[in-house]
Amino acid sequence: MADAQQVSPEAFLAMGRQVLAAQPFSVLLGAQLHALRRGHVELQVVLEDKPRQQNGFAHGGVVSYLADNALTFAGGTALGVPVVTAEFKINYLRPAVGERLIARANAVHVGRSQAVCTCEVLALEDGAERLCALAQGTITPLPERKAEAT
Repeated sequence: MADAQQVSPEAFLAMGRQVLAAQPFSVLLGAQLHALRRGHVELQVVLEDKPRQQNGFAHGGVVSYLADNALTFAGGTALGVPVVTAEFKINYLRPAVGERLIARANAVHVGRSQAVCTCEVLALEDGAERLCALAQGTITPLPERKAEAT
């Protein structure tokens, strides 16, 4: 992904949306990129019936997906290279109920070989945001692939 300082904020967000649209699982969940700048992202998912579990809450896997992908976008834009999640931890604080889930992630520390990022996952219900999960992760550059023998 191009460096945020080399393109307009609108063009940077558009590039981020192209990256998200190339992720089949993100498309399946209907994920939407609402904000993107170097080291910061806001990713959202509308809560319809399919991403819920039997008690009506957003499934923990959906909450975890949002945190993981938001951490990766924040770390990737901070590092300025293609990245993967090396590890992440999530704390579920309360059931995620409402119309929409919002994940906001920030790069907290950026080095040469990794970015440590934090993420809040909030549930939007009746216009109010409620914190439902906190996550932290380490994002690292994607390993270079060696040319495969043909």
